[in-house]
Amino acid sequence: MTDQQYTNLAIWSQILGAFAFLAVVVWLWVRFLTPAIVASRDRKNAELAQAERARDAAKEEIDVARHELAVASSDAQAIRSRGHGDAKTLQERILAEAIRDGERQVHNAEGQLQFGRAAARETLRLELIAKALDIARESASRLGDDVDRRLTGDVVESLERGGGN
Repeated sequence: MTDQQYTNLAIWSQILGAFAFLAVVVWLWVRFLTPAIVASRDRKNAELAQAERARDAAKEEIDVARHELAVASSDAQAIRSRGHGDAKTLQERILAEAIRDGERQVHNAEGQLQFGRAAARETLRLELIAKALDIARESASRLGDDVDRRLTGDVVESLERGGGN
């Protein structure tokens, strides 16, 4: 064989060796690295899917919490409104009761005042009659028995007629 043939053989052996090396590298890549890459991809995809499910669940929980917050806020507003209404009703009822009690006490006081006035008037009348009788007795004792009888008769007649005239 000639030098030229050895050179061609060396070039072709280099080319075939390179193809063999590439074939072995591709076979090793497909045999070992591709399953590891696919497994890693699947694991990451599963993690992403789990994260998306967790995100969706968290969004649903947030929606539920927002709805519950709206319901609670509405309930609190209703309770506040009902409390204001109840307080107003209670205030009106207490005020009406206080007014009735006050009017009743004023009416009772007016009755007691009238009773006291009547009692004072009667006491004054009795005192005035007693004083008038005392004065009349003193004057009668100075006037004599005839005048005393006549005056006593006039007073009795006046009392029987129902007046002081």
